[in-house]
Amino acid sequence: MFKKFLLAIGGFIVVLVTLGAVKSAQITEMTSAVFTPPPSAVTTAEATVQSWSSHLRAIGTLAPVQGVTVSPDADGSIVSIAVENGSFVKAGDLLVELDTSVERAQLGSSQARSALALLERNRSVGLKEKNTISQAELDTAQAQFNQASADVAAIEATIERKKVRAPFDGRVGIRTVNVGQYVGRGHPLMPLQKLDPIYVNFSVPQREIPFVGIGLEVQVSIDAFPGVSFPGTLSAIDAEVDSSTRNIAVQATLSNPREQLRPGMFAQVEVTLPQVETVVVVPATAVSYASYGNSVFIVEKMKGEDGAEFLGVRQQPVKLGPARGDLIVIAEGLKGGEKIASSGLFKLRNGMAVQVNNIVQPSSSATPHPKNS
Repeated sequence: MFKKFLLAIGGFIVVLVTLGAVKSAQITEMTSAVFTPPPSAVTTAEATVQSWSSHLRAIGTLAPVQGVTVSPDADGSIVSIAVENGSFVKAGDLLVELDTSVERAQLGSSQARSALALLERNRSVGLKEKNTISQAELDTAQAQFNQASADVAAIEATIERKKVRAPFDGRVGIRTVNVGQYVGRGHPLMPLQKLDPIYVNFSVPQREIPFVGIGLEVQVSIDAFPGVSFPGTLSAIDAEVDSSTRNIAVQATLSNPREQLRPGMFAQVEVTLPQVETVVVVPATAVSYASYGNSVFIVEKMKGEDGAEFLGVRQQPVKLGPARGDLIVIAEGLKGGEKIASSGLFKLRNGMAVQVNNIVQPSSSATPHPKNS
């Protein structure tokens, strides 16, 4: 009986040891196997060589081609305002009229003296023809007539000076005076601006002077009109460089038929320079940005440790240039024609296997037109 018990115990131990050995062998085989992650899905794009015109960017301010604050040339009380705020006026249109009651009374008196002097002059001419008076008396009569006529002209000029007229075609602003108000000479009455065309004034560094010339095309962007670019032409360059900033003032002229642009607006100016550069361009989504340096992932054939060939990525540091729309220039580190990953970069590592799926591609246009959501 005891012998059978020992045999049972021994058989159980043998089975247990055998099972442990088998399991240990399986675990060892599993842990020794190399795990290969599945390829990561990416989209690809080709680094292209393009010819880009050079651009010069600056900050500017809009200014009127003609703009003044209208003011009177004489003292007086305002008796009428002939225009409404914001209205369009032609050159010579009456804007404001001052009180001329005193001058008109003086004009009547002067016209009466002038008429009397004319009669005296004509009478003296007749008497001189008959040799009844001397030449000196005729000259005195003529001088008195001339003086009376000059007095009439002076008073008429004073009356006209009290009628403030538009010096040019333009748009009236908001008036700062009211009927009945007494104003002195030079007191501001209302702004008057000619809005079409309109200037944009900006400055460029002195090192750019050799490349800036009259007639160059400019594009102006205004915060008030996002997504809209206003074309213009460079029309004037200052004759001297600012000694404090070493910048030179430049002026461009813009067409403004709808009067959307107003003087004083902040403007972002882009001047198209005549120089054309050959650059390597990639979609901006293909760049992996990092504080220690930017890079792209080049997609190419690679060989694994076992010698098998696979499609993988190689991380390539790059130096970035200017951007235009969805595209960015690679100044250093990449050649035209190389295939790069254009999306899915956050999960890529140097030497990782990838799988290309270009069914849906990110936007890559130099002049994108995003739709409103």
